[in-house]
Amino acid sequence: MAGNEWINGYLEAILSTGGGASTTVEEQQRVAAAARESGDHFNPTKYFVEEVVSAVDESDLHRTWLKVVATRNTRERSSRLENMCWRIWHLARKKKQVEGEEVQRLAYRRWEREQGRRDATEDLSEELSEGEKGDGIGEIIQIETQQKKMQRHASSLEIWSDDKKEKKLYIILLSLHGLVRGENMELGRDSDTGGQIKYVVELARALAKLPGVYRVDLFTRQISSPEIDWSYGEPTEMLSASPDEDDDDNTGESSGAYIIRIPFGPRDKYLEKELLWPHIQEFVDGALAHILNMSKVLGEQVVLGEQVGGGQPVWPYVIHGHYADAGDSAALLSGALNVPMVLTGHSLGRNKLEQLLKQGRQSWEDINSTYKIMRRIEAEELS
Repeated sequence: MAGNEWINGYLEAILSTGGGASTTVEEQQRVAAAARESGDHFNPTKYFVEEVVSAVDESDLHRTWLKVVATRNTRERSSRLENMCWRIWHLARKKKQVEGEEVQRLAYRRWEREQGRRDATEDLSEELSEGEKGDGIGEIIQIETQQKKMQRHASSLEIWSDDKKEKKLYIILLSLHGLVRGENMELGRDSDTGGQIKYVVELARALAKLPGVYRVDLFTRQISSPEIDWSYGEPTEMLSASPDEDDDDNTGESSGAYIIRIPFGPRDKYLEKELLWPHIQEFVDGALAHILNMSKVLGEQVVLGEQVGGGQPVWPYVIHGHYADAGDSAALLSGALNVPMVLTGHSLGRNKLEQLLKQGRQSWEDINSTYKIMRRIEAEELS
């Protein structure tokens, strides 16, 4: 229908259906047509709200109101139509008001989240600048605070185009327990050195080959024990260089995938994963110091004559924890650095607890004592 006739039609249909007045053939046909369009039993009120209020144009509504008030030969119906016009106008204005309030609410929530991130960063800056993590780390944080550069993972704000393929992402993987190395993996040596070890090593190598990824660090525990091979005591192990390793101009000296071994717990003793829980905070402190230093180093790396981070620290794009102990650590690092984290459980504590209880071989107390199952569940759910 042209102009405002579509509004008139809906109004007439509602009044004819629900008002108890006699209807003309034309009005009945109009109602039937609306019912066929809806495909259901015709509910004129619902149809009116959805089709008119949602798409009403105030100029059309005003013309309908003028037509109604100018028609006085059927006073009862004119009065009802006039009131209906006012009701539509009120509902349309109310709908716009609600939509506006929703937009404001979402904008305020975004502002609150951003403010919370800024506050957390400033708190961390104050703590580290007082020397809790060393003078070098405090200096890095102070520089960042003074320059107001709070972009923790600037590379996550852009999608690098295929024609550039600049390597700028810094990715963190955490796998704390077991014996982790890139070559001659001792899979099956014990229950902690199994499929997860092979998985995280291959994941680190694969990520480092992706366009846009500059460096991948796989964090694990440094162990200097006569019971195991000396290689597990090396602080750094290169897993793979950049895919462009043959072209020194296209890569920086720190690009590629690396195993980073952080000392925590007794250095001369290999511990099972159930005994690592008291030392998680020590690992987080060591990992945080390394990440802060590496972020600054990466920002100053020069590739193709340009600095990777434009002179600013290159913060991790994501922190990926593997198993509950690493998930707990990832959550703490994520909060400290204000970067995203993800968790791959590999197995879940609650499932294991249920299975062990069903077997009936151990009591709940024995299970918790042996596997530290409640601490594991707490870490998984925190992550």
